[in-house]
Amino acid sequence: MKRENDPSGPSRALFNWFPGHMAKALREIKQKLAMVDVILEIRDARVPLVSGNGAMQEVMGGKPRVIVLNKANLADRKQMDEWEKWFEKQGEPFVFVNCFDKHAMKKVVQQARKIVEANRKISNPDYVETKSKIRLMIVGLPNTGKSTIINQLANKSAVKVADKPGETQRQQWIIAEEGVELLDTPGVMPPMIGIPEHGLWLSAIHAIPDDIADEQTTTHFLIKHLLSIPAKEFMERYKLDTADMNVDDVLVKIATVRGCIKQKGLPDLDRVYKLVLAEFRKGELGRVCFGSAPKN
Repeated sequence: MKRENDPSGPSRALFNWFPGHMAKALREIKQKLAMVDVILEIRDARVPLVSGNGAMQEVMGGKPRVIVLNKANLADRKQMDEWEKWFEKQGEPFVFVNCFDKHAMKKVVQQARKIVEANRKISNPDYVETKSKIRLMIVGLPNTGKSTIINQLANKSAVKVADKPGETQRQQWIIAEEGVELLDTPGVMPPMIGIPEHGLWLSAIHAIPDDIADEQTTTHFLIKHLLSIPAKEFMERYKLDTADMNVDDVLVKIATVRGCIKQKGLPDLDRVYKLVLAEFRKGELGRVCFGSAPKN
């Protein structure tokens, strides 16, 4: 099986958010690889490649992994079909999931256990499959849903779930279903994002905090993207009659429709930025993917 190319782009950083605790987390992940059987790398289905992490792949080395593309319920169905075909060609285990779907989450564990059993069979031809203990490490970018996935697998609120990226800052073991232990790790960004548009994608899905990425820039990008599709839910929610509008006019229209008005009737654009980003992240502006699957 082959690993896909590092999506973080060229070595010169055009966007950078890599707090000290993330560098520490990478070191600790490397130190504890020997303790786990399989890595569950959590990504966002709306950004299948760019929500990966080239630096993380280097740390993981040859450790078996399952790429778990979460938030599939928010991703464009047609583009997701193309991404599935592409991932199948890569020859590495993957699964698109909605982390709130318990049946889908069971498939994740089944995939991981299948890998473990196959490896044990290779090392010992006489090995008989059992439901022996397996240890899984959960890694991924901030806000890709790692904590929610752990809570679903553990069937309890084992990990605090927060909207703020980078909330988890320590590793911790969690007991999931019988015979499965999970090692939670902090969300880790690539040390460098060489392509500015990729930074905007990650900002839109909230892998990068709004105070780091700038809400105005992210909202302008997002509105342009939703107009270019155009997203039916976006158009209807804000009563936009045509996609042939510039971003400034759309912002004023949203302010009017949703009552984001300051004194003297001026649009409160700061409120509009927060509103659009929040509603997009809830899936209320339509199902979206950023970037198309490679053709090769």
